[in-house]
Amino acid sequence: MKRTLEWQIATLKAVKQETPKVKTFTLALPDWMPHAAGQHYDVRLTAPDGYQAQRSYSIASEPERAGEIDLTVEVIEDGEVSTYMHEALEVGDKLELRGPIGGYFVWRAEMGGPLLLIGGGSGIVPLMSMLRHRARSGSKVPARLLYSLRTPSDVIYADELRRLGQPGTSLEVFLTFTRARPDGWKGYARRIDREMLNEVVAPLGRSPRAYICGPTLLVETAADLLTQIGVPGQLIRTERFGPTGGIS
Repeated sequence: MKRTLEWQIATLKAVKQETPKVKTFTLALPDWMPHAAGQHYDVRLTAPDGYQAQRSYSIASEPERAGEIDLTVEVIEDGEVSTYMHEALEVGDKLELRGPIGGYFVWRAEMGGPLLLIGGGSGIVPLMSMLRHRARSGSKVPARLLYSLRTPSDVIYADELRRLGQPGTSLEVFLTFTRARPDGWKGYARRIDREMLNEVVAPLGRSPRAYICGPTLLVETAADLLTQIGVPGQLIRTERFGPTGGIS
């Protein structure tokens, strides 16, 4: 029998500043249950007058971490929930959550690979859960991450991505910058295109399990280009982030 998801009151354990506009919130859950990498939680705020605002945020942490989750949230201009979390929430505060939710955009180690992850901006969040799960589960499936960003200061999880992608891990991380690049940068410096995807995908063969998350235009472009270069459509999973910063 499928479990009914109920709202529960989580406690904020820690906050980490990832970039100038992005923070990770570690939340302890009294009714924790393991999630699948790629799932999300709903966050609900209730004002004293009864007004409610609700948004969905992908889980950044791996399923192997018991009792708590990480939600990595980008603050959005005029975003009710993200602004509250960034500006008002403090360690020890309570937050109403419901989840984990979602069954389409998920990857479990037993599903195998090769694994192709494509993210834009905060679309890296559910992909990071997959990479952390891959590392914690001991999976050795070949994996490649292509991460598109505007500027170097926008890279979320920069240090951890470097560590996870060290030689010998069978994970390779590729960054592409669309507006500004680091001094001396020799990597990609443009929007995702067919040539770039050909280069990134080639070592994985033409049948990787592909997960794409980010703004709608990036997701649709990348998915279309993958099919053009021969990746089977049934192996491509997509998730779009809406203008409010939640999942759409």
